[in-house]
Amino acid sequence: MRRVAIRFGMLAVALMLLIQLSKYSLLTRGLRDEFLIAFFAVLFVGLGVVLTKLVFKPKTKIIQSIRSEEPKPDLAKIEELGISKREYEVLEQMARGKSNLEIADKLFISESTVKTHVSNLLVKLDAKRRTQAITIAKEIKIII
Repeated sequence: MRRVAIRFGMLAVALMLLIQLSKYSLLTRGLRDEFLIAFFAVLFVGLGVVLTKLVFKPKTKIIQSIRSEEPKPDLAKIEELGISKREYEVLEQMARGKSNLEIADKLFISESTVKTHVSNLLVKLDAKRRTQAITIAKEIKIII
């Protein structure tokens, strides 16, 4: 906050100096009025850009720290269980509460293929029901 105040103060001092310089040049008729207006227009546009960058600076450090704290699935455990990429996609959709037909539509596969993947997942996760498979998958941290 202190740096913003110092920068703003420096910009205000520079603007006052330029105004005083323009008064002097107008008295001596060193510059035409059109050039003076154009100069101030460019000056205020630049001032607006600088102030916008200072005031509305993106909070990238906060966003990056939040992203780095997001839990990630245990890829080694997925590999160890022998779960294929497609089976993992089916497992994610199951965890979202989708039915076999909805999963088939989402992944562009047939419903019988979804049933095959679900039964393979039940065997690999040693589960008897879909809900049990999802619970086990969450416990071993292969789905978030």
